[in-house]
Amino acid sequence: MAEPVEKSTLSQQRVMSAWVFLAPMLAVLAVVAVYPLVKTIYFGFTDASIDFPGQAQWVGFRNYLEYLDYGGGEGEYYGLLADPDWWQAVWNTLRFTFFSVLFETIFGMVIALVLNTQFFGRSLVRAAVLIPWAIPTIVSAKMWAWMMHDQFGILNDMLMKLHIISEPVAWTADPDTAMLAVLIVDIWKTTPFMALLILAGLQMVPKDMYEAAKLDGIHPVRVFRKVTLPLIMPAVLVAIVFRALDALRVFDIVYVLTPNNANTATMSVFARENLFDFDRFAYGSAASTLLFLIIALLTIGFIRATRMNLGGER
Repeated sequence: MAEPVEKSTLSQQRVMSAWVFLAPMLAVLAVVAVYPLVKTIYFGFTDASIDFPGQAQWVGFRNYLEYLDYGGGEGEYYGLLADPDWWQAVWNTLRFTFFSVLFETIFGMVIALVLNTQFFGRSLVRAAVLIPWAIPTIVSAKMWAWMMHDQFGILNDMLMKLHIISEPVAWTADPDTAMLAVLIVDIWKTTPFMALLILAGLQMVPKDMYEAAKLDGIHPVRVFRKVTLPLIMPAVLVAIVFRALDALRVFDIVYVLTPNNANTATMSVFARENLFDFDRFAYGSAASTLLFLIIALLTIGFIRATRMNLGGER
């Protein structure tokens, strides 16, 4: 009877030791993340100003939605939930996230499959593939801004020489191509990240399964569909979640590449502009709160829909 008691005591000691080691990290996280988040949520229910945040007065849901009755049966809704600019930013963010994650996953899968094969100079190619991801985002955005310049950009020059376009295109200024320009830059930069995560999953696939499939004469496409893809799907889903979280809060590429453009402004750009540029601190705090809620709900929904096991339990 003593053995179960000893195991229970040992388990309790391990749990206590784990909490002791986690305590410093949790304390830092509470200071740098939880406290600012709580304050931001609080400011969203006040009339706080960036100059005098300590003098904020509680206004309830006025920043989110308020109905002003003009009398005579006439009135109008105000607030974030009635702001067409906010819903345009939400649509821009969701559209950017969907297309960027989709193409980055596809291209990342292709690159990972290539890098997983044996060929001369594979190590050098692996290092070269990571260069776009290693370049700081601001540098990448400014570099591509010059490449997409309508007068001096190399991209227009190449496309005109190939007779794909007949005249220069203002990629970042034209409303029809601004989002496409942002997507091109983001896909170029972040595809190596997806390839790296997918490649890590491919490295875990047993090689003898491929050898057995080769001996049985199974077509490589079928091997990928029936063997490779199911085995690496957990790694792919984790990569998609990480990338989607990053894409939903995209700010730097959009802010640098297409400033003051309503066709590409994301939720993060909208919140930043209201917080600092437009001197609507409380309104921007409300936008930041909704951004947090949207990201949290979409992430939880995706994890539940795909039945991801993030806890490592079997």
